[in-house]
Amino acid sequence: MKRKADDERATAKHPRKSMYRARAHSNPFNDPIYDVPPHPDDMDWAKHFPERVQRGGEASTSGADSAPLVRFADIGCGFGGLLIKLAPLYPDTLMVGMELRDKVAEYVRERIACLRHEHPGEYHNASVLRTNSMKFLPNYFKKGQLTKMFFLFPDPHFKACNHRRRIIQTHLLTEYAHLLAPGGWIYTITDVPELGEWMRSRLESHPAFEPIPEAEVDADPAAQLLVESSEEGQKVARNGGTTYRAVFRRRADC
Repeated sequence: MKRKADDERATAKHPRKSMYRARAHSNPFNDPIYDVPPHPDDMDWAKHFPERVQRGGEASTSGADSAPLVRFADIGCGFGGLLIKLAPLYPDTLMVGMELRDKVAEYVRERIACLRHEHPGEYHNASVLRTNSMKFLPNYFKKGQLTKMFFLFPDPHFKACNHRRRIIQTHLLTEYAHLLAPGGWIYTITDVPELGEWMRSRLESHPAFEPIPEAEVDADPAAQLLVESSEEGQKVARNGGTTYRAVFRRRADC
């Protein structure tokens, strides 16, 4: 029976990206129907992390209640490459990818399910949500809840008239600062020079954030995953392209 179970795990079929393809660019100002909780206390994280909730470990408590405490958020997670790398690296930390495109979010959901099946006890700290992060982040997370936020190769929205669609904006950084714990990190990376300067300049000018010294970033395990964990980053690496990274810390005195 054990051999049969091992064989089943070994032959679990992972989803194929070709079956979940979607448009590379999405308009965040469109309004499809999302199942959004009215308040973070109303979010049912148990269905995303059932193993952690059942165990009743440290990761499954948040203050006085029993809701899971999600600490990492990968905004615009794409096909989930970063999540899959982060999950075993931070096994005691709950993390969620947030993706606008329904087919892509479904792919990540199936991918995580297969990994959980193949590796019992692992990948139960990662999950994915299909939602619009530009509009609904405060509906999912409480003040100071997050310790890391990732923005990997976001849509550059090249046209000037579409710059308002960019995920790094001054008013959105104020929202991210509200959700990040003091000392929390925000990671951005792109292969578009103008977008790299856009993100860095807005982070530098925002009073709630300060740049992290390069030596400290280079020693950070999560920062080492920014380039080659995502599909976009892998393409840049294969083509010998240049990336523009900006990693900042949530100030404790602001």
